[in-house]
Amino acid sequence: MSSRLKNAGLIGLGLIAGIAGSMQFDALAQKNSGAPLPIEELRQLADVFGLIKSDYVEVVEDKKLLTEAISGMVASLDPHSAYLDKKAFKELREGTQGKFVGLGLEVGMEDGYVKVISPIEDSPAYKAGLKAGDLITRLDSTPVKGMTLDEAVKRMRGEPNTKITLTVARKDEDKPLLISVTRQEIRVQSVKGKIIEPGYGWVRVSQFQEPTVEDLAKKITALYAQEPNMKGLVLDLRNDPGGVLPGAIGVSAVFLPRDVSVVSTNGQLPDSKATYYARRDFYATRAGGDPLAKLPEAVKKVKLVVLVNSGSASASEIVAGALQDYKRATIIGTQTFGKGSVQTIRQLSADTAVKLTTARYYTPNGRSIQARGIVPDLMVDEYADGDGMNGLRLREADLQKHLTNDRDKGAEVKAASVVDELEEQKQLAAAEKKRKPLEFGSKEDFQLAQALNHLQGKPVQLSKSEKVENKKEPGINASDANKGDKN
Repeated sequence: MSSRLKNAGLIGLGLIAGIAGSMQFDALAQKNSGAPLPIEELRQLADVFGLIKSDYVEVVEDKKLLTEAISGMVASLDPHSAYLDKKAFKELREGTQGKFVGLGLEVGMEDGYVKVISPIEDSPAYKAGLKAGDLITRLDSTPVKGMTLDEAVKRMRGEPNTKITLTVARKDEDKPLLISVTRQEIRVQSVKGKIIEPGYGWVRVSQFQEPTVEDLAKKITALYAQEPNMKGLVLDLRNDPGGVLPGAIGVSAVFLPRDVSVVSTNGQLPDSKATYYARRDFYATRAGGDPLAKLPEAVKKVKLVVLVNSGSASASEIVAGALQDYKRATIIGTQTFGKGSVQTIRQLSADTAVKLTTARYYTPNGRSIQARGIVPDLMVDEYADGDGMNGLRLREADLQKHLTNDRDKGAEVKAASVVDELEEQKQLAAAEKKRKPLEFGSKEDFQLAQALNHLQGKPVQLSKSEKVENKKEPGINASDANKGDKN
């Protein structure tokens, strides 16, 4: 699978490299490890710098050379560490606030082209007709082949109300498509919800932003006002790439008892060894009262299902892992992405920063999320006849230079062989031609229907071909999770 999607990114979501992380923002931090500087290696770096200045075919600015050296050094560590120049740092901060300027695409790279992982709901790209699986081969008249993902992302970004023409190769089309998209400032509505059936509610968190906890509290309060005798609730985290850490803690705290641990971290620095609890000082990002103070008390005990898939990453996995460990919810869907690392923003100047991986995340029971993800209690495909293209999406374990899972050796998701993968792609592509794009929360949403069945004590149609080798995770009582459900 790593050959299929070697890198991942989010267009317009603050240039977050890879699947969005649960990020922490720190001021400028000059932390000296006390280790001596590698003088010989630094001398070689200076020698190479000098050679380029004196011998390269064209004159290169000092700033460009040094910036690229920093960028390459940080990017070599893992898929989620990155140097943020002025533009990237600004966009990242805007993304955590739930607004950005761009096309609205989650993308990766495949065979040198930009591959659409998914268009963001209601974005310009979504409205223009871009679909998951599309390959973008040209940006205006410029070929994508030869560009890095970052270079392609920068070309697709721009000022509001400017247009870009994408040349798109689609599996079920004989000729390339020319799709014009107008860049817009987009405000992502991170929380949606509705009553799906008398007595049963559905709330969806599409991204963890600064306002998410407050927005979720308002939405749940409104649903209870509409349906006071709520019998069951579905928390939908499918295709949620993550976001800010306080959002994950707050969403978990909605359903968990006060003061229980939600997630812990461990890294090299003393301040990276921490435990985060379900209380206001860990999730409230604004001054004032507790945004969860007025929630209906019944939400702490309502029967709960959490929907996840391979697009659920980072903050989504923190929430799912915590609710699973405390047996507060039944996790339904497919194995999650597996991004269990902390990215801390170290500001270098007023306009630049480094996004550096500083720790790993662990669930309350001490399970490492990294490169494994969360295995659902009930494996349910995206469609009644299979998992669709969702089953071929990349995961953390497919990314080059990904961190390993330090708590559960050998538990990483195994990529399929190239031959098996190509054959499966052909079969899935044929089936996908007949399908309309899935709208989460709609009447055609098969996984949601199975979640509702579980809440109502009805049989659930489980996945026909589970691809996870270790189906039972430490600390999970599989018999309890499947109680009341039949194949």
